[in-house]
Amino acid sequence: MHETIMKHMPNADMVLIDKAVEYANVKHKFQKRKDGSPYIIHPLAVAEVVAEMGLDMDAILGALLHDCIEDTDASHEDIEKIFGATVAELVEGVTKLTRANFSTSEQAQMENLRKMFMAMSKDIRVVLIKIADRLHNMRTMQYQSPAKQIIKCRETMDIYAPLAHRLGMQKIKWELEDLSLRYLCPNDYEGIMKYLDSHKEQDDSFMQTIQAKITERLNSMGIQNKTYGRIKHVFSIYRKMVSQGKTIDELYDLYAFRVVVDTIPDCYNVLGHIHDLFSLVPGRFKDYISTPKPNMYQSLHTTVIGKQGIPFEVQIRTWQMHETAEYGIAAHWKYKQGTGAGSEKDFEWVRRLLESQQDSDAEEYVQSLKIDMFDDEVFVFTPKGRIVSLPNGSTPIDFAYAIHSGVGNSMIGAKVNNRIANIDMPLTNGDIVEVLTSKNAKGPSRDWLSICKSNQARTKIKQWFKKEKREENIVHGRASFESEMKRTGLPLNAINDPEIEPHLLKKLSFDNWDDMYAAIGYGGLTAAKAVGRIRDDVNKAIKNQATDKNNQMPLRITPDSDVKQDRHAVNGVIVEDIDSCMIKFAKCCTPVPGDAIAGFITKGFGVSVHRADCPNAQHRDDPKQAARWVRVRWAIQEEQPFETTLELECITRDGLLLDVAQTMTTARVRVKELVGRDLPGGRSMFTVRFEVKNVQELEVIRKKLLSIKDVTSSRRGQN
Repeated sequence: MHETIMKHMPNADMVLIDKAVEYANVKHKFQKRKDGSPYIIHPLAVAEVVAEMGLDMDAILGALLHDCIEDTDASHEDIEKIFGATVAELVEGVTKLTRANFSTSEQAQMENLRKMFMAMSKDIRVVLIKIADRLHNMRTMQYQSPAKQIIKCRETMDIYAPLAHRLGMQKIKWELEDLSLRYLCPNDYEGIMKYLDSHKEQDDSFMQTIQAKITERLNSMGIQNKTYGRIKHVFSIYRKMVSQGKTIDELYDLYAFRVVVDTIPDCYNVLGHIHDLFSLVPGRFKDYISTPKPNMYQSLHTTVIGKQGIPFEVQIRTWQMHETAEYGIAAHWKYKQGTGAGSEKDFEWVRRLLESQQDSDAEEYVQSLKIDMFDDEVFVFTPKGRIVSLPNGSTPIDFAYAIHSGVGNSMIGAKVNNRIANIDMPLTNGDIVEVLTSKNAKGPSRDWLSICKSNQARTKIKQWFKKEKREENIVHGRASFESEMKRTGLPLNAINDPEIEPHLLKKLSFDNWDDMYAAIGYGGLTAAKAVGRIRDDVNKAIKNQATDKNNQMPLRITPDSDVKQDRHAVNGVIVEDIDSCMIKFAKCCTPVPGDAIAGFITKGFGVSVHRADCPNAQHRDDPKQAARWVRVRWAIQEEQPFETTLELECITRDGLLLDVAQTMTTARVRVKELVGRDLPGGRSMFTVRFEVKNVQELEVIRKKLLSIKDVTSSRRGQN
């Protein structure tokens, strides 16, 4: 450890480091590692990894003491008194992360990830020490039980390896992935290792030939360089085998060469020589120097083919880029006298991840992290040249919300490379994106939630619906929830029983049902999850009711067939899947009792009732609209007037309008409107808007109107 520290930090205070080693050794003296070795071996190894990262004295001291508060009688105050406040804060931060269990429920995972991001936003060194801690534990995983190996390796693959990637620490990420694969898929791991061992001589010969050819050319041109080749790491090979459905001997791009030079101009100069020496594979060149990745990674990547017919990748970078590629954000301590706080820009993505968990369902949040934090990025530009990084596959919607929530909410269209584009079009590297906005925009559509790829955009859309459309959210959410209840065979009125209602709401973490419906409506919770959380409790209550022998008040849970008769009618209409909501009659088809009808959940106005034969109701089987169409029926109740419209086609003559009006008066019908207009060819059209009690009365009036001379036909009004 001392040699490593002196190599990376020649001016280190070795007296203070030895003091920390002695303090940790005394505190851990009664503890042993799983292999029986003294526990101090672990903090020494973690400190060595931290030193290799190039971190500062405080981080090295924090690594040496990182388990003292967790596993010994050492306190925050003791460490602060001896080693300073910063070291004590680092040890305290690592202790909190150590107590986080990422292998439990999604809800616990979300909370523990939130703690990690909070720690990162305060001092990134806390997480870097924790990653070093996990790396040494993975290196000694053979001493753990098989069950513990699986748990820890899954946790490493889900959390620590992707986090190392997001922090730009590729060397550590690769080792974590390879070590995890060794225990998660031992047969595949051993198969790949045996293949590489058996082909080692052949691979070494190929790489030495290519390396010598590149080095010879660059040296002859006076370009200082270090060139070396490597076989891609085991997990990378395994992932290619799975994604491409091939065996290892069918893969060709197993080799990668790295050329490290002094300056950025040298990088582009080397690129020209590489393309002169070997044949370029089209579409495989990437310039991460002019457009760095969000994790600060910079290099030129190109894939070429030599005379042997074997493709290989060449990465070209400067020494500083190489340090950053190996150790990511930790490399900043070598070049920028880092304090651990980081710049606001460096940690903007951490702030976004913290914000995005506020309105997310736990499982959705944990899964979305794999998109926002861990996936490959696409780089696009604003019209003014600003670079915006987005998850791969993002659309103009994601771009708009990455700029600002106000831009996304007022978006009406987009231009990509100065051409009008669909808002669901996947963006590609280098696209110039312009968002078209309007002050009169109605806000985002619910369809956008399934189009956008970034958690940031999805969260901001949900926040808009949560704030602006509560009434619609309640109607939409209630319909989804009750539909899911029926699908799972649970009686709809079960949740309202006072015996179990408070318990169900507490389990769902809501104060009342409308709040839950609103959450489902804006996408903060799925109906399936809500029903899943209370299903067992409802079934248990029903079972208790059936077996109750103590003459206690039974739960008022009745079959759905009985509920139908008890549903509350609004304006003479019962909505089958919603107990009570606003009802309005569509003006396009003016339905009356007796007509076959269908209901459509509108934005902000409850359910709109249409005639089943209305043109606007003909697309209710469309998957995009199916969730908004609900079953409705006329209620059995006292007769009340309903407004409807008839259109009469006639032969034009004098006095016809008077005849129509007189017929309506004789029939004792209340006429709301009677207008006429001339049609070509000596014909006329009269539109009569009036009130009837049901469809039977409408038919009587229709026949009377058709009996008028020169009235040739009639039809229900459809505006």
